[in-house]
Amino acid sequence: MQQKKGAPLRSDAQRNRDRILEVALAELTRSADAPLSAIAKKAGVGQGTFYRNFPNRESLVLEIYRHEVQQVADTASQLLETRPPEEALRAWMDRLARYAMAKAGLADALRKATACGSSLAGLSHGPVTSAVTLLLEANENAGTIRPGVTPEDFLLAIAGLWQIDPHGDWQTRAGRLLDLVMDGLRTGAPGS
Repeated sequence: MQQKKGAPLRSDAQRNRDRILEVALAELTRSADAPLSAIAKKAGVGQGTFYRNFPNRESLVLEIYRHEVQQVADTASQLLETRPPEEALRAWMDRLARYAMAKAGLADALRKATACGSSLAGLSHGPVTSAVTLLLEANENAGTIRPGVTPEDFLLAIAGLWQIDPHGDWQTRAGRLLDLVMDGLRTGAPGS
């Protein structure tokens, strides 16, 4: 029985898909050329299940990227539910830094997957911009950041994350960079 396109997956099918993505992220981070058959085997699924979900390497790599971006974006609202806006923003920035370092490990696989003209920008721009907008608005309403900061301003300010060597002491460097960005956002805040 074939799944209708766009229909929700059965719970077992969703677990298989999630497990494939989890294993593929680890394996492709280690080696962009990791065999798809090895990924399927480590995920505990058959070749048919694997290829039904991901017909080729490009579709797998792009779905990993989309999945990771969506998880980062979803974290924004979760953090705002449990923390004050300023703490939520800073915690989300840390989550984004961890994502940036993981993406750096996937760089070769992403380059190969997009060599045929697929674009990563479309997969990340919407969810990340929405998350940043949510966090900035919450902070502006709370008076914890200067008024008028746009998502584009924020993304330019943190762009240095993608320049940090993921194999070095990236946590310390990212922390310092993000603290500087937070200090800049607070300057001129009505509540400071």
